[in-house]
Amino acid sequence: MDNVYLILPSEDHEQSYINMMVEWEKTGEYIYPGAIRSNGMNYSQWLNKVKSYTDKETCPSHLVPSDTYFLINDYGKIFGAISIRHYLNENLLSTGGHIGYGIRPTERGKGYAKIMLKMALERCIKLNIRRVLITCDKINIASAKTIFANGGILENEVVEDDGNVVQRYWITI
Repeated sequence: MDNVYLILPSEDHEQSYINMMVEWEKTGEYIYPGAIRSNGMNYSQWLNKVKSYTDKETCPSHLVPSDTYFLINDYGKIFGAISIRHYLNENLLSTGGHIGYGIRPTERGKGYAKIMLKMALERCIKLNIRRVLITCDKINIASAKTIFANGGILENEVVEDDGNVVQRYWITI
């Protein structure tokens, strides 16, 4: 496994980000966390959007402030991304949680999600978030194992309007 760390996105990560997103888009999967989806923006526009999410004054009113990080190695390869939401609104309390994360398809099953979540939980302490809600779809066994490996305790399951079952885990740090 590569030596990896969390880093805030910057201009230096443009090509690695593009490579990751092209790989992810080829799978046709939903891309997590939602903050990393470009939605037709170029990298510079996307980067400005993500930076605007960090502060309550510039964050869109329907969202809560959040920090998004890349999991990256010493050579600049991005393995995944994770977003830490500073607090919960009603929707996040129900099915979204404090943290959303994803590992690019070719790097899954190698332990990167477990490490990335552990690092993000350490950052939650700096944000004074001591009880962290993390959710995942019930069918996402790998994510549930990642959350459990980091101390997650299943509180309950919520059935969404479309029938999808979301599991709600709490981690106390």
